[in-house]
Amino acid sequence: MNSFEEVYKEACENPESYWAEIAEQVHWYEKWDKVIDDSDAPFYRWFTGAQTNVCFNAIDLHVKEGRGEQVAIIHDSAITNSVSKLTYLELQDQVSRFAGVLSSHGVAKGDRVIVYMPMVPEAVVAMLACARIGAVHSVVFGGFASNELAVRIDDCEPKLIVAASCGLEPSRTVEYKPLLDEAIEIATHKPDGCVVLQRPQSRANMTKGYDFDWEEVMKTASPMDCVPVAATDPLYILYTSGTTGQPKGVIRDTGGGMVSLKWSMKNIYNSNPGDVYWAASDIGWVVGHSYIVYAPLFHGNTTLLFEGKPVGTPDAGVFWRVISEHNVKVLFTAPTAFRAIKKEDPTGQYLKKYDVSCLESLFLAGERTDPDTLNWAKEKLGVPVIDHWWQTETGWAICSNCLGIEQLPVKDGSPTRAVPGWQLSVLDEGGNEVKPGEIGALVAKLPLPPGTFPSLWNAQERHFDSYLKTFPGYYETGDAGYIDEDGYVFVMSRTDDVINVAGHRLSTGAIEEVLASHPDVAECAVMGVNDALKGELPLGCLVLNSGVDRDDQEIISECVQLVRAKIGPVAAFKLAVVVGRLPKTRSGKILRGTMKKIADSTEWKMPATIDDPAILDEIEVSLQSLGYAEG
Repeated sequence: MNSFEEVYKEACENPESYWAEIAEQVHWYEKWDKVIDDSDAPFYRWFTGAQTNVCFNAIDLHVKEGRGEQVAIIHDSAITNSVSKLTYLELQDQVSRFAGVLSSHGVAKGDRVIVYMPMVPEAVVAMLACARIGAVHSVVFGGFASNELAVRIDDCEPKLIVAASCGLEPSRTVEYKPLLDEAIEIATHKPDGCVVLQRPQSRANMTKGYDFDWEEVMKTASPMDCVPVAATDPLYILYTSGTTGQPKGVIRDTGGGMVSLKWSMKNIYNSNPGDVYWAASDIGWVVGHSYIVYAPLFHGNTTLLFEGKPVGTPDAGVFWRVISEHNVKVLFTAPTAFRAIKKEDPTGQYLKKYDVSCLESLFLAGERTDPDTLNWAKEKLGVPVIDHWWQTETGWAICSNCLGIEQLPVKDGSPTRAVPGWQLSVLDEGGNEVKPGEIGALVAKLPLPPGTFPSLWNAQERHFDSYLKTFPGYYETGDAGYIDEDGYVFVMSRTDDVINVAGHRLSTGAIEEVLASHPDVAECAVMGVNDALKGELPLGCLVLNSGVDRDDQEIISECVQLVRAKIGPVAAFKLAVVVGRLPKTRSGKILRGTMKKIADSTEWKMPATIDDPAILDEIEVSLQSLGYAEG
């Protein structure tokens, strides 16, 4: 077996031959003319001229190779206390029939379909059915507000919308159909119709001739075969928040996405065909697209679809129950999930109730993983805990400890090294490479490896301005950090979260790392707030572990001293407040930017992706106690 160093060097020095060899492992109807097409640089394309089909590689190929009776999808709903399973054969039947439903409603190759559904197997069926006939799906997180859904309808102009009647939260049922109806009313573009999965918890009112019942249309559907599409055709559009308020439609292409995701399952996650792989995310996010749906199915895994929360459905032991019950080998989730579990059960009492010896590794991504959370998970689980870094735009990991190649030593706070295919640098504002250990803008050399986004939907100029313009020849990640002398990458914060305290550039992530190490702190967020003397000052919001019964000011004082000891007086860290919870997106990202605007009393807009808007009112009150958020 080759060492990581050898694999990495080969991918950097000979990218065409490296990825061409890997691409031989997937099914193509026609091979490529060019592995890397640089004819329109800096907009590079992978495997031009090739013909393939994602759905064939995810389902039909495994059936053909004798894996039809293996379970493809386990659906575990901690909210309804139910479990269901679909084999690859059963999945093939459902997907081919729903592809027939789409076709009968006029959906053809290149048409867009919006999928507005919760964590149910039918959502995966809808995505794969689109891929089967060459339609482009755009999954919108179930329960998203009507105006945000309307913006996406107008941007991608779907032929059809596939929805569910409702989604289930631990304490309530969210009716989707009224939100969908309002979005269609607001939108300028009008889809031809809607297919609605009626869930028993809340059945939707249907408009005859426009809304079609999933169950009814499936009864009469004619199965459809896979349609060959170009490797460079879009598989999906996934909207991610933009700084201008206008969402960005990230495109994933067909061939490159398939090659990189399949490669990652063994090489990054060390997962083998037949293993149960669980990405505890949502299909509305990129992790759900890549690692609930596509990558595990390309690799012949059993993928786990979970409807629930890390705590509260019913308790902080639900993850251990799912791992034990379904023999999960690899778990991939957000650090915020583990912070929630750690907050509710800091001593790991729930873990003792379950046998999780089947678990071989835990991967964390989505938010920067503080060393305290990582080490807590490592100590409690006794398996490798891997922090890895990637983005909606990249579709798979930029940096990771690649367990399937060679497990490298772990450095606290680092997602280890750039994955083969990625060449990273740290640049200053002038585009010059900085010394090892110095903070700057993290950038990746072009061309990016396969599977990364080729552009934004109908917005190539915006793509160039947002990602390629600032540092010619590089992709600007928008993250700040440094690379040490061993090539280990440290992602400290978003570029706009690097604060300037009296001329000293400081990472809010570095301060958070120190605060999180305090034994009473479950999680925290630090942002730079305006200061007349120093320009900016760091302000910390602290969430304490459950059961902590000490004076808040005493804990804050200890945290201030801790930052002073670990980072130094230069951090000027004196402002902190204890809060009950932090505002987050539904995917677990802390809304630091919004908190900063509230603190600075500048105009702010309610984020569309926020998990619970009421938290911002609580934060405002807490910040006012420090003399901020006034007016």
